[in-house]
Amino acid sequence: MKIFEALRQSHDVQRELARQLVETSGDTPERTSLFRALRTELSAHALSEERHFYAPLMVEDSGIDLSRHAIAEHHEMDEMVEDLEATEPSSPAWLPLAKKLAHKVHHHLEEEEHGFFQSAGKILTEKQKDALAVAYLKDYEADKAKAA
Repeated sequence: MKIFEALRQSHDVQRELARQLVETSGDTPERTSLFRALRTELSAHALSEERHFYAPLMVEDSGIDLSRHAIAEHHEMDEMVEDLEATEPSSPAWLPLAKKLAHKVHHHLEEEEHGFFQSAGKILTEKQKDALAVAYLKDYEADKAKAA
């Protein structure tokens, strides 16, 4: 497995959780559970992706701006998660915040998969793509367990 496939697995989970989350209403166990799952997924993915995808790309000049942009988007999503955590799930403000987060998640993933991955594919060697996938998946699982 290459790093791109490993990352896409989490991307698919993020898309589905975000989609389901914005279909919830009120302070329900379903909303709480979906939000926790999305928060955990985003956190574990971002930590592992930054370590095992962005950092190696930043070694090359052509990977610096791409990586910085993606890391900045991770930070924006972290702040959106914090805003949701600070808002009562029953509040009328909660769903618009969740929709804003879902939109950002979808935007970030599309940007990565339809631009960033192609650029990264030119920077990383085949051996790196394989090794980074193994390291990413190992840390991702550990980070997910810590965040849960």
